[in-house]
Amino acid sequence: MHIESRAVRDLWPLGIMRERAGQAPPKVLVVRPDTYEQVSELLRWAVAERVGVVPLGAATGVCGAATPDQGDLVVDLGGFDQLLEIDEHDLTCRVQAGMLGLDLEQRLLDRGLTLGHYPSSLPVSTIGGLVVTRSSGQESSRWGSIEDMVLGLTVVLPDGTLAQPRPGPRSAVGPALHQLFVGSEGAFGIVLEVLLRVHRKPAAIVGGGWLFPDLHSGLDAAREILQRDLRPLVLRLYDADDTAFQGVGEPGCLLVAAAAGEPGVAAAEAEVIASLCTGAKELGPSAFERWREHRFDLSAKRLLEFLEPAGSVVDTIEVAAPWRVIEELHARIKRELTEAAGLALCHFSHGYGQGCCAYFTFAGSGAGEEDAERRYLRAWEGAMNACLDLGATISHHHGVGRVRAPWARRELDGWWPVWQRLRDALDPSGVMNPRAGGGR
Repeated sequence: MHIESRAVRDLWPLGIMRERAGQAPPKVLVVRPDTYEQVSELLRWAVAERVGVVPLGAATGVCGAATPDQGDLVVDLGGFDQLLEIDEHDLTCRVQAGMLGLDLEQRLLDRGLTLGHYPSSLPVSTIGGLVVTRSSGQESSRWGSIEDMVLGLTVVLPDGTLAQPRPGPRSAVGPALHQLFVGSEGAFGIVLEVLLRVHRKPAAIVGGGWLFPDLHSGLDAAREILQRDLRPLVLRLYDADDTAFQGVGEPGCLLVAAAAGEPGVAAAEAEVIASLCTGAKELGPSAFERWREHRFDLSAKRLLEFLEPAGSVVDTIEVAAPWRVIEELHARIKRELTEAAGLALCHFSHGYGQGCCAYFTFAGSGAGEEDAERRYLRAWEGAMNACLDLGATISHHHGVGRVRAPWARRELDGWWPVWQRLRDALDPSGVMNPRAGGGR
């Protein structure tokens, strides 16, 4: 077990901005255990001493969930990074929480398999991190989000108890208790292993692009595709400003879509998708191929390079809403972000028959560091209040962390006491990532 004292933070832009302004994060005790029993011992010690515990993966979250305070204990899971088993007969894999997502996906692809989970952070995020932030990926409209892939978890509870996956692909012996940890941000315990559902790699992928004259017609097409119960591998619509950023070269809203599966199935589904893109200019397969080639370009680390200049402001905000309010939500958040920062782009993805995710990127600069932080906080406040006013969720797949904590209780509403009671029951000492999920 390795122990050291050092500063720890994730990629929360405001934390980086504050460090840029001279507010260095505190040094904390960081422990990298070698065995699961050591993790149990650490948690039992933390409970006895009333020391806050922050689990740490790759530290690439963008909401401040892995941002310890002075006196906290950080448990670094980087030593648990092994792929333990691939079962090609049952189509499952068992992997330790510290393994990077892209490393796992490459190992699966080598066997003709795929997890199908492709967040833009895949090269720099761990499987455990993806689980505890309730991640979603670029191919979620076909494969689902991380909660649809998790069959079971091995976790250490705050009292040191080790809980392992229950048998079978599904069980009716009580609720699926492992799902409590999906999106928990370390509030209930520490995830050590994940049992995942995997898929055979699609034999064919048929993709294309369409340019719609306006956002309304593009959203209508996306909604129609999903409500016909199609399962596109990719379905992403860019607003006019983001379309210009994609380099299309003419005004409009770009839709990128692809179907996957056995060749005949993929071709048939792609034909139906194309038939529903009425009124749009067909751009051909090159639009999809260009998107796929650059799918990881705007990862969190890449975006944060824009935060290096003094006074700069950059972040992303992903929310989700029913179809009936998504356009209004887009307009209001776009206005709030533009007024606060200057530049705001948006694309729509992670679609369902009932609604979709709207993913905003905003950027700008302040007159100084104090003004930059003011603009940053104003952007977030405007976006969060717009969501809550219109019945949208304040987070689709990045989690709560510190940045959304002020609004988590308002969204959970009558479920807030449920969240509190679960935390009190599993962690009566209150040591597990005390700021996670909006706190207690």
